[in-house]
Amino acid sequence: MNAQKELDEELTEWLLDSDPSLRWRVERDLLGASDILWEATRAKVATQGFGVRLLSKQDADGQWAGGAHFPGRAELGIVVVGNPEAQPWVATSWSLSQLREWGVAAEAMGDTAERLDANCRWEYDDLPFWQGEVDVCINAMTLANGAWVGRDMSQLADWFAEHQLADGGWNCEWELGKTTSSFHSTLNALLGLLEWEQRTGDTHLAEVRHRGEEYLLERRLLHRKSTGQVVAPFVREFAEPARHRYSALRALDYFRRASEHDSTEPDARLGDALRLAVHKRHGDGTWLQDGPLDGIVWFRTEPDHGEPSKALTLQGLLVTRWLEAATP
Repeated sequence: MNAQKELDEELTEWLLDSDPSLRWRVERDLLGASDILWEATRAKVATQGFGVRLLSKQDADGQWAGGAHFPGRAELGIVVVGNPEAQPWVATSWSLSQLREWGVAAEAMGDTAERLDANCRWEYDDLPFWQGEVDVCINAMTLANGAWVGRDMSQLADWFAEHQLADGGWNCEWELGKTTSSFHSTLNALLGLLEWEQRTGDTHLAEVRHRGEEYLLERRLLHRKSTGQVVAPFVREFAEPARHRYSALRALDYFRRASEHDSTEPDARLGDALRLAVHKRHGDGTWLQDGPLDGIVWFRTEPDHGEPSKALTLQGLLVTRWLEAATP
């Protein structure tokens, strides 16, 4: 048995020794396990580990922490990561997104959608929760979350076509007059649109999504189009949970999922980002945590800065395997 095979086996065992919210994706996406196996693991997310812990934090009115995007009340039993003045990650939008990303089945959410419709409104202009508001990243999360729990989100989906900028991307500060797109906002919009399209089967915004993809591809996921320089250090900083934050690895993983959905080959312009991802792989085969992001959380799910991250390692393995398989 060669050293590489031993390393792969060690990595596999390490990844499988995870919370069900990650383990089912290791089984399905990395190992190609049978549907019976990975679906059984995914069903455990709502009853074991991180998933059931976060579900237990839900308020009787359907919200988390008494607010849409920000806590509406002080909470006991929460954890501060880094700067306590940073964005809190415990309110409804963040908690819903985390449960969806972990793979909680919509059926496990019960009548959450209806309770939020009745009781939750955005801090911005007191707008109804499922209508969304003006922030691209918030609306992207809401679009994906609504599609997940079975809401008709077509009106909010069309909002992204109406607010796409001339360069093809999006910017959360469009309302303040920004006319050039943001890497963060554009990736989040793409993630929301892809999730909505996958869950509904509605493809009438596919060209809008592809225009947004082109914005990032023209910049090779890393660079300013005007100068060719790396846009900012954040592209190299891989963190989980990513929340709203852009990184080259998160963008690569989006393009992997979109390519599989669209049945297309990887674009050659992903090469620079792939080389960065490969360079950041640690000698033991893992990817290390560059975060986690500062702020208030219900509980920790990822290691400290500089420690091996199972979520990032799974993402890195999937991305590199997908792109390297397509390289002649």
